[in-house]
Amino acid sequence: MGVLFRCVRIVVNLLRDWHTVNKGRIEWKEAQVTTQPQTSDDAAAPPAPTRRRPRDRKAQIVKVAARAFSERGYHSVGVDEIAAEVGISGPALYRHFPNKYALFVAAADESVLALIRATDCAEPYKDPREQLEARITELISITIENRRFGGIYRWEGRYLEEPDRERIGAYFTELNRRLIEPLRALRPDLVDQDLSMLAAATLSVIASITVHRIALPASRIEALTRNLAQNVVTIDLPPPPNEPTTQPTERSGLTMNSKREMLILAALDIFHDNGYHDSNIEDIGAAAGINASSVYRYFASKAELLAAVYYRANDRLAMATSEALGASATPDEALGKLVERYVSLSFAAPKQLAVYFAEFGNLPASERSVLRSLQRQHIEEWVHLLTTVYPATPAVDARFRVHAALGMVLDVGRLIRFDRSTQSHDRVCALMRNVLFEGHESS
Repeated sequence: MGVLFRCVRIVVNLLRDWHTVNKGRIEWKEAQVTTQPQTSDDAAAPPAPTRRRPRDRKAQIVKVAARAFSERGYHSVGVDEIAAEVGISGPALYRHFPNKYALFVAAADESVLALIRATDCAEPYKDPREQLEARITELISITIENRRFGGIYRWEGRYLEEPDRERIGAYFTELNRRLIEPLRALRPDLVDQDLSMLAAATLSVIASITVHRIALPASRIEALTRNLAQNVVTIDLPPPPNEPTTQPTERSGLTMNSKREMLILAALDIFHDNGYHDSNIEDIGAAAGINASSVYRYFASKAELLAAVYYRANDRLAMATSEALGASATPDEALGKLVERYVSLSFAAPKQLAVYFAEFGNLPASERSVLRSLQRQHIEEWVHLLTTVYPATPAVDARFRVHAALGMVLDVGRLIRFDRSTQSHDRVCALMRNVLFEGHESS
């Protein structure tokens, strides 16, 4: 009996020892699991790092918005599109801006203020020549950097409310002053009209970078633009007019009988005054003396009316080009006549010129393709003549010059309110010739 009791006792002690050892082994394994990374498929993932809002989130939103508004137009861009491109939700964007218009104003302000800030680096220069060159160089550099933003202050600004438009205008007045100031010191013989015109023409040449998409390295774009700006600030302008010529209306004389033509002319006026998106068929029909339902007998939509305005402008350009070529014996002479006819045509129909530059993005996609082809054909006529007269000039450089010269007519025209005096005509022609012809490589 005693032997049996001792055997049971030994078994109990062995079981107790096994349990103690096994418990320690389990606790050791659990400790290892908590201190080493999990490797099994069903292991819990480590907690995700806390996402922090970038400090420059608001500036990032403004930058994306400026590009979107510039390329697609104020009315064609939605807040959710901008938010998605930034990588945030719509409600998150509204924490920074209460509505789309507030974002639009911020983008317009920043686009122009960036130009003003760029000229600050020239302040240390005491020599006016160095100061002017530094300011032009910095303006070119920031415009190349923000090449896709130019439309917001060149065209989309017409959708700003009056106080905001006045503020943007004041920014541009300051920007002009920063070019006029050193230019006046360099050329004390120039009157205020000359200085204002040269400053506006210089800014126009720089802004032309944003209008076209000519593919060139940034260094080459900078060199070309600096050369054109130098041509502008050194020009000897013909004398200014003593008094601006009273502007006749764009259309005078007998009224057209064609309802279709009347609608095109009325649409041009309203697109110019209101912008495409704030124009409607009812207003266009009323301006032409036609009720809204009758408008659709001639045009299926407002977009089709806009396309008709563009086709009409291209017809006029083609006719002016044909006349210039037909009246010339040499390419050199043809270029001179093209300049004169383009300025005359532009100043005779400034609304058409403004709409032609501003509303292209609102055309239907199919019409944009056709009209872009027609525009290229017009540009290539100029390029062909330029490279014929200056055979050492690459076609891409000539194309760059043509875009700058054509856009400058609109910008300088706005400055002088498209004054149609002979003196103003000659001054704008002189600016165009300097941009097109001066500084070519010798053949």
